[in-house]
Amino acid sequence: MPRKITNTLILALIAVVVAALGYWNLAPDTDRQARQNANDNVVDFYVVGARTVQFQDDGALHYRMTADKLEHVKSTDITLVEKPKLDLYRGSELPWNVTSQRAEVSPGGVEVELIDDVRIARTDAKNRPTIITSNRMTVIPDKEYAQTEQAVRIVAANGVTTAQGMKAYLNDGRMILPSNVRGQHEVR
Repeated sequence: MPRKITNTLILALIAVVVAALGYWNLAPDTDRQARQNANDNVVDFYVVGARTVQFQDDGALHYRMTADKLEHVKSTDITLVEKPKLDLYRGSELPWNVTSQRAEVSPGGVEVELIDDVRIARTDAKNRPTIITSNRMTVIPDKEYAQTEQAVRIVAANGVTTAQGMKAYLNDGRMILPSNVRGQHEVR
């Protein structure tokens, strides 16, 4: 009888160990996946009250940028920006002023996705304002190019134009409005 109890205890202990090992072997994968999913959105650094200024090779002001907060997501190398404000001078005294509620900057700053209350404005040498607004816009800073597929509104000195979508070449002041273009203009 004591031998039977001992064998039963040993078998029970082996069963418990096998069950624990089986659970342990399954659990790390689940935990590893959970940790990996959590690490996918890990912010590896952030900046509060960000401010940066960049100059051109000749010393002229290229741009001035401020933001309430920047967060860099490690796994995607995307930077999330709260309330960005960019004054793009490009060596000129009359900057393009770009603002939005949020932005996502791609790795290396190649593309900037402006999100919510996007506003691009400039006043020319004759004191004539141009204001472009939309809910979302992609900007490629190195090419001085902006585009959106969202509704866009352009207020200029001589009137208001609305459209669905826009491609804007900021360097030469050219815009392409692909569809649903409506305008109300004053003749002077």
